[in-house]
Amino acid sequence: MVATVVIVIGAIIASMIIAGYMYDAYKPEDIEVAAGEPVMVGPVEYTVSFESTHMGDKEEQPEHVYVMIALTAENKGEDRTLLSGGQFYIKGEDGKRHQAVYGNFSQRDLLVEWLEPGDIVERSTQFDVPFEEDTRYDILIRPQKEQDFKDIGAICIANCHIE
Repeated sequence: MVATVVIVIGAIIASMIIAGYMYDAYKPEDIEVAAGEPVMVGPVEYTVSFESTHMGDKEEQPEHVYVMIALTAENKGEDRTLLSGGQFYIKGEDGKRHQAVYGNFSQRDLLVEWLEPGDIVERSTQFDVPFEEDTRYDILIRPQKEQDFKDIGAICIANCHIE
């Protein structure tokens, strides 16, 4: 009876140690840079900067304000890879994440496209957020699932104080 209890407790402790190791090994980290600096997310190097705020057009208006970013993406990998607006989020100081909105406001608006190795594209996308001039905003770039990469690019685009 005592031996069984010891074995069960040992198995529980061992599984907790393994779970802790796996969590640390696969937990995504934010790679923080300032606007205009490149960041690698998977095989793609991104450069992101704040472009403007706007209220949309006749067909589509935001609930709050559109915050538009300009981005350059270069596939530095050996395989083609997918680039989509669904990879991009904006996060304010409150920690809430807002996904990019496709608005077709310019010829450069990002929806979905494939990048061949060595391809470089310049695109824009926007986010519908309650924008405040004195608030810090970060653009978060998540890798695509097929890129087998866990870290997230975090680019400060407004009121940056990166250490």
